[in-house]
Amino acid sequence: MPRFLNSDNFIILMEQQTEIVMEAIRDVTLFDIKGDVTALSESPLNEAYEKAKAEGVDKIIMRFKKDAYINSGGIALLIQILAETKKNNQTAGITGLSDHFKKIFNMVGITKFADIFDTVEAALEAMSGSS
Repeated sequence: MPRFLNSDNFIILMEQQTEIVMEAIRDVTLFDIKGDVTALSESPLNEAYEKAKAEGVDKIIMRFKKDAYINSGGIALLIQILAETKKNNQTAGITGLSDHFKKIFNMVGITKFADIFDTVEAALEAMSGSS
C-alpha cells in the first residue's frame, strides 16, 4: 500500500483499488481492469474469474489501461488465474499492455497461458475461431 507524507509528516495510507468490469462481447467475456494490479487485487480478480467460470465462459480477454501498474504480486495473481484458464480448457487473451509489460509478461511466462494483443478487436478476431 503506498505511503505518503504530508507537510506535518503524518503518514497517510492510500488504499489501492482494482476495479474489474465484466462485459460479454459475442462469445467472449471481457475483463476491463482499472487501477493497479498488486497482491491486494486478489479478491476482485478471483471473484471475476469465478463468476466467469460459473457462467461457463470459454474465452476471456483481460484489458489493461496503457498506464496500468502491475507489480510482482499482481503478476503472480495473473499467472494463477491464467493457469486456471488453461486447466479449465479456456482461452485467454490480454490487451492494453505497454511495451514494457509485454516484455515482462513474455519473460515470466504469462504468454504460455494467454496471447497478448494490441487491441480488443485483434483479440476478438483471433479468438473467434478458437474454443
